[in-house]
Amino acid sequence: MSFSDKQIVQILDKLKQEYPDAECALVHQNLYQLLIAVVLSAQTTDKSVNKVSGRLFDAYPDSAALAGAKQDDVIDIIKTIGMYKTKSKNIIALAGELENRFNGKVPDTYEELISLPGVGRKTANVVLSVGFGQQRIAVDTHVFRVTNRIGIVSEKDVLKTELALMEALPQDRWSEAHHSFIFHGRNCCSARNPDCESCVINDLCIECAAGQKK
Repeated sequence: MSFSDKQIVQILDKLKQEYPDAECALVHQNLYQLLIAVVLSAQTTDKSVNKVSGRLFDAYPDSAALAGAKQDDVIDIIKTIGMYKTKSKNIIALAGELENRFNGKVPDTYEELISLPGVGRKTANVVLSVGFGQQRIAVDTHVFRVTNRIGIVSEKDVLKTELALMEALPQDRWSEAHHSFIFHGRNCCSARNPDCESCVINDLCIECAAGQKK
C-alpha cells in the first residue's frame, strides 16, 4: 500500500492537531547547548539528558570552557546517561574543534557538522532543523518505528527511511513531521503496546487497519 499526497497531508494535519506543541524536548538556550545536548541524547532519553545538561552548561558555559575540561570531571556530571565515557570524550573533542576550526561557533552546514566528533547524520539534521530553521528529517527510533508502522515508508534501516520520507513528505513540513512522529511514538504508538484505539490516524495506518500490533 502506498499513500497518496492527499493522505500524507491528512496524516500530518491530524498529528499536528494532536500535538500542536511538538518541538525539540532537549532543554537548551543557544546553538552550543543544543549541539552538545543532541550528542548526549544518542541512545538515551531526552529526559535523562535534561537532568544533567543544566549542571554541565553551568560548569562549561561555552565551547572554550568545555574544550579545556578534564574528562573525569565531565564524566562526573553525565555519568547517569548511557555511553557516558565515549560521550564525555566526544563533547570535549567537539568543543575543541569548534574553537580551533569555527571560532567557537556551531557550523550551519551538514558537511561541517558531521566532521565533528560524535556528530552523525541524525544529530546534524536535528541541529540544522532546530537551530538553523532548515527543513530536515532526523530519524530516531520513534520516527523509524512510527513511519514504517503506519506505512508511509517500508524500509529496514534509518538512512533508507530518511531518504524515503524525504520523497514521501512535502519538504516544507519535514521538520514539523519529525517532531510530530516523535511525539506520537512517545505518547501513543509505542514499540510494544501501541494504543491503536486512541490513535488519531488509525483510519490511515496500515497496521491498525490490519488489526495487528508489533
